[in-house]
Amino acid sequence: MNALASSYVPQTKPTSEQLNFVVKKANIPGSMAIWFAILAEMSEFAIMFIVYFLAKVHNPELFHEGPTRLSTLAGTTNTLVMLTSSFFVVRAVIAIRANKPKQSANWLWGAVACGVIYLIIKAFEYHWNTTQGLATETNIFYGVYYYVTFNHFLHVGWGSAGLIWVIYRINTGIYTSNEHEGLINMAVYWHMIDLAWITIFPLLYVIR
Repeated sequence: MNALASSYVPQTKPTSEQLNFVVKKANIPGSMAIWFAILAEMSEFAIMFIVYFLAKVHNPELFHEGPTRLSTLAGTTNTLVMLTSSFFVVRAVIAIRANKPKQSANWLWGAVACGVIYLIIKAFEYHWNTTQGLATETNIFYGVYYYVTFNHFLHVGWGSAGLIWVIYRINTGIYTSNEHEGLINMAVYWHMIDLAWITIFPLLYVIR
C-alpha cells in the first residue's frame, strides 16, 4: 500500500499550448494617441450634428426643402467612393500582415485615389451649388451644409496626405509585417473619416 502511495504522482493540468489552444489577449487596434485624436475629432463632429438638429427644430421648412436642391448624385457617388476607400485600407492592412508590402502600398494608393476623387467631386459640387445660387448666406440650412461638409473636406484632404506618408514608410521598409502600428493608426483614422461622411450624407442629402 505504501509502495503504491509513493509511486503515485499527481497529474498537472495541461497547458493551453498542450491543448493546441492559444489564449489571445484583447487587443484594440492602434495606439492610445490615435484614439484620443479620434475622440477629439468625433467630439467636433458631434457638436456640428447638435447644431444641425437645433437648427432643424427651429427651421423645419428650410431643412425640408434644402436637401431637394442639393446634388444627390454627387452625395451618393462620394458615399460609394468613401466606402471603397475604406475597403482598400483594410486590404492594405491584410497585405502588410501577410508580408506583402508592395501590395499593401498599392492598396493604399487606391485609397488615396478615392480621396482625390472625393475632393474633386466635392469641389465640382460646390461650384454647381454656386451656379444655383446656393451659398452660406442663402439660409441656415446651407450655412450648416457648407460648414459641416467643408470641415469633412479638410479631413479627407489631410487624411489622404497621411496615407501617402504611410506609403512612403512602407516603401522604405520602416513598416513591416511585424511592426506597422503607424499603418494601423492611419487605417483607424481613415475609418473615422468614412464614418463621419456616412452620418453626414443622410442628414444633409436624404432626410427631409
